[in-house]
Amino acid sequence: MKQFGKLYGVGVGPGDPELITVKALRVIKEADIVFTAASSKNTYSLAVEIASEYIPETARIEKLFFPMTKRKEETETAWTENTRQIAAVLKEGKTVVFLTLGDPTTYSTFGYILKKMACIMPDAEIETIPGITSFHAASARLNRILVEGEESLLITSGAYGGEPLRNNHEVDNVAIVKAYKNIVDINRALDETGLSRNSIAVSHCSRKNEEIIDDLKTLEKRPPDYWTLILGSKQTI
Repeated sequence: MKQFGKLYGVGVGPGDPELITVKALRVIKEADIVFTAASSKNTYSLAVEIASEYIPETARIEKLFFPMTKRKEETETAWTENTRQIAAVLKEGKTVVFLTLGDPTTYSTFGYILKKMACIMPDAEIETIPGITSFHAASARLNRILVEGEESLLITSGAYGGEPLRNNHEVDNVAIVKAYKNIVDINRALDETGLSRNSIAVSHCSRKNEEIIDDLKTLEKRPPDYWTLILGSKQTI
C-alpha cells in the first residue's frame, strides 16, 4: 500500500520571525515542499519572507495564486486547482507545508484548501498548527487588554465597511482586520456603537515599518495600508 505524505497548515504569525512557534519551526524545517498563497497580481509572499531563514535549501517553494475577486466561479476554480496541486504532491509521499500569515484558521487561504481537500483527497493526513494572530500581536505590542472578565469580543473583517459593528451593538470590544479600505464607514460605525473613543489602528504589526495610529480620522485623509487592523473598546483603556 502506497504511503501518502502529510499536509501541515502552518501559521507563521503576524510578521516578526521570532513569533513563529517552536512546533511550526520544526515542521517547516522538515518540509519537502512549501506552498504559500500569492495574489494573481504579484508573486510576493510575506509568509515566505517571514519563514525564509527556517526553510531548508532542499525544500521547493511553490506559490499558489488566489484571485482577488468577488466572482465566485473564478475563485472556486482557483481553490480547486490549487488543492489538486497539493494533493498530487501528497500522493508522491512528500511532507507538505502550507504557510499562512497569522493563524491558519482565521481569515486564511488555508481554509479554502481544507474545504476542497475534504472532497479531492478526503483520506489525506492533515495537521493544522496555530499561529499568533495580528490582533493578538497588536494588543500585546500596545500592552492593551483585548478582553477580560465577562466582556465580549467581536473579531471581524472591515473589507466591506462597518456593517458588522452595527449588527453587534452590544459588543464590548472589537478587533477589525482588513481595515485597509472603507475606513470612513468603519469610523462611522465605531462612533455609532460607542467603540470609537478607545479605538486605535496598528499597521505592519511587529514589522520594521510598524505604525501606531491613535487618531483614526487621519486615515480618512491617507488611506490605511493593506496590513492595517483596528482595536476598539467601550471600556476605559
